[in-house]
Amino acid sequence: MGEKHFNQWHTLKQKLDGVAYKAPLVSEGDIWWLSIGENIGSEMNGKSEQFSRPAVILKKLAHNFYLIAPTTTKEKIGSWYVPIRHKGTVMQVCLHQIRTVDYRRLSSKLGSLDDADRANIRTGFLKLYG
Repeated sequence: MGEKHFNQWHTLKQKLDGVAYKAPLVSEGDIWWLSIGENIGSEMNGKSEQFSRPAVILKKLAHNFYLIAPTTTKEKIGSWYVPIRHKGTVMQVCLHQIRTVDYRRLSSKLGSLDDADRANIRTGFLKLYG
């Protein structure tokens, strides 16, 4: 297990919290880079100085608040992983890591899911939580 950078994450989180700008246009099924943070135990961490990783917007709860599922490009097996393909890259949507986030964690839009991937995520979600 690698070294944790909680102090750097805390500093970035304070900076993100202090930012005041208009929430971006976000739709369900979008894939965004978002600052997910430095977390504990089996919780997924972000990478780089922004502690970010791509995530799928599962549900728009409000104009500035979303239910998301982070992704990984590592091959994973289990009912809580749903494979998707984005621009030729296979990613796993991590349904066991679903969480809510504020718009200030989002940094840039990567694209949107196609209908088949959206349906697969919905099916996977209902198998786990339905």
